[in-house]
Amino acid sequence: QVQVVESGGGSVQAGGSLRLSCGVSRNIFDFNAVGWYRQAPGTQRELVADINVGGRKRYGDDVKGRFTISRDSAVNTIYLQMDNLKPADTAVYSCRATILRTEYWGQGTQVTVSS
Repeated sequence: QVQVVESGGGSVQAGGSLRLSCGVSRNIFDFNAVGWYRQAPGTQRELVADINVGGRKRYGDDVKGRFTISRDSAVNTIYLQMDNLKPADTAVYSCRATILRTEYWGQGTQVTVSS
């Protein structure tokens, strides 16, 4: 069974930074892609950023230039560095790892940005 474990998150003022971590319980290159999604109350879940097995990175339009996704294959973990945070970034951030059509999700972590 694949485990997806997130850490990081918390509360910060606008303009601040946070880093999220997502560890997976098997070789990270077994996954087609690993990434972060977020959902704020009353909204649909949206892509924040992901990285595929070949290293290609994708970012949501709202976070381009502010967030950076990276991968450390030695510890089967991806990171999301979030800079210049805005109140609109407030959401539950969840890590998703995919193998073909199977998705594995973490439990989610709250990020709250105050103005």
